[in-house]
Amino acid sequence: MSNAQATVTAYLATQKKTTNKDLAAEWTLIEELYNEKLWNELTIKLVTFVRHESLQDETALLQLYQNFLSTFETKINPYGLIQILEVVVDNISDKKEAIEFLEKMKDKVKICDEAVWYLQVMQGNLYLSNLNDLNATKKIIEELRDVLEEAGNVTPVHGKYYMLASQYYRRVGKHSDYYRCGLQFLGCSLDDFPRDQWAQQAFFLGLAALLGDGVYNIGELLAHPILESLKGTENEWLVELLKAFNTGDINKYCTFTTYRMNPRSNISISPLRFNDMKKIWSGIPDLAAQEVKLRQKISLLCLMEMTFKRSAIERAISFTDIAHETKLPAKEVELLIMKALALDLVRGEIDQVAGVVNMSWVQPRVLNRNQIAGMASTLDTWMGAITNMEKLMENRAAEILTN
Repeated sequence: MSNAQATVTAYLATQKKTTNKDLAAEWTLIEELYNEKLWNELTIKLVTFVRHESLQDETALLQLYQNFLSTFETKINPYGLIQILEVVVDNISDKKEAIEFLEKMKDKVKICDEAVWYLQVMQGNLYLSNLNDLNATKKIIEELRDVLEEAGNVTPVHGKYYMLASQYYRRVGKHSDYYRCGLQFLGCSLDDFPRDQWAQQAFFLGLAALLGDGVYNIGELLAHPILESLKGTENEWLVELLKAFNTGDINKYCTFTTYRMNPRSNISISPLRFNDMKKIWSGIPDLAAQEVKLRQKISLLCLMEMTFKRSAIERAISFTDIAHETKLPAKEVELLIMKALALDLVRGEIDQVAGVVNMSWVQPRVLNRNQIAGMASTLDTWMGAITNMEKLMENRAAEILTN
């Protein structure tokens, strides 16, 4: 019997002596799988067993690895091995040692790209959450970004990576990057995300949608079921605020702002909106500090909505109409249009003499039901015009052919 085999035998014999009959049975099953060299079945068993409450101790888990797992780690699925080691690493008190431990594992799992990526994400989480090393975290995120984007399909590591990236971007205050990675995470791993954390994630994503530079497709978040988790909570107001921004509803936004500026005014406002103002402007420092930026953003979205609602033959929008809809002074309208054109939110030409902008295109967005209904109505009108033209040509065909 080799030294490794002797170590495993002694280790398993010790573990089976536990007074817990159920736990002893688990160790017996593990021993049988090991002796029969059923590596796949053993890996699946260990992925769950390593989380047993009796093992949630640094010493116990390190003994499991050193006396048992290390003797056959090259024979099992590399990705499964990293899944097991994730629990081991989480329980290592010295996180620098944990990172070094993972670094040594890279050569052992290098035949599996997903295992290496998973290992790097684990290192990134340790740097970010435990060591507060933002530079090391950023380096890992940047190294993995292109690799994962070029992967042929979405892997289980993608969701873990996007969660790491979103946490990093939230920490450093990059709202648009956080929003992008947060949505990508939801698209990959929502089912695995703990339900009790949905509301917090929805809240952070909502704030990022409002504050993020270049984030104008808010409908993408509004269409996601995670926002349902905010219903009935103290942050339910955020959903209504997102809806106002998505449709460029200046009236709703200004009602909120007016109430904030003059809480004793006679504006009719529901209890929800009262809470909205109290939370938004006095409870959320980031929103309060970016009031001017938010006003400009909803003005741009209002202009996009105006363009979207108009038919192709009604895209000449006067500066007066824009000023009325956006509630902006007339002198600021042209600057708003130029900003929208520069950001490629709309396309068109400004006629300063006539005081109009001729719109030809508006950036595609995820639409809500009302916006889709409006688009359907526009298509119906367009189809009606085509039908009328077709009938006109049929009726006048004889004249045209004769002449």
